[in-house]
Amino acid sequence: MHATLQALWQETRDSDSVRQRLHQVLRQSIIRMVLAPGQALSEKELADTFSVSRQPVREAFIRLSEAGLVKVRPQRGTFVVKISQQAVLEARFVREAVEVAVAREAATQGLAQQVLAELRELIDHQRLCIEPADHDRFFLLDEAFHRTLSLGVGQQTAWKVIEEVKAQLDRVRYLSIPASTPIDKLIEQHAAIVDAIEQHDVDAAADAMRIHQNEILQSLPDLVDRFPDMFQETTATSRAIHTALG
Repeated sequence: MHATLQALWQETRDSDSVRQRLHQVLRQSIIRMVLAPGQALSEKELADTFSVSRQPVREAFIRLSEAGLVKVRPQRGTFVVKISQQAVLEARFVREAVEVAVAREAATQGLAQQVLAELRELIDHQRLCIEPADHDRFFLLDEAFHRTLSLGVGQQTAWKVIEEVKAQLDRVRYLSIPASTPIDKLIEQHAAIVDAIEQHDVDAAADAMRIHQNEILQSLPDLVDRFPDMFQETTATSRAIHTALG
């Protein structure tokens, strides 16, 4: 675990503050299940791992708590929160609403050729992840695809909103890529979105994005069955998933 945490630390930018880098590493570690749901976190141990003081670790815990990823229990410690199915559904609802709007806007006003070329290049790089089953690389490229689309249509705030709500959703997305959703299926959905945007087909772009965002609804029940220890159990949420699926 320590080696993985330190490798993630090396991926951060030296120009960022220790506080920002530490938060980024811990957030990614939780999303990628390096720090598993239910796991206890030691402030001192993490400070020693990154050779930092305990203060930035404490501040990172606060930010992660606000994002719903950890829970600080007085006198007991800090723990990685199990995945909340309800939080996943709420985040997916918000993300679908925002990204469908982004896709519609992109198809309506068009995207610069440079942005379209960048999206196509990202899809090409994603295809290179299929054969070696490089799920970590694909996860990053998937993130880059959606960020590029939002920024390419001039919707920086839309992307900020997505980033704020998707912490729980990202954990399920990460689990689903190797476990439930084939990479090639997601890539073809990306290609369909770009095709529709390039053709200025507003309805097709919106539909393609909606299908893509609904993919998590297809995989969530299977993931809950396969990894029950990672999820908070709620019968009501399971019913909501089936209702959403129609």
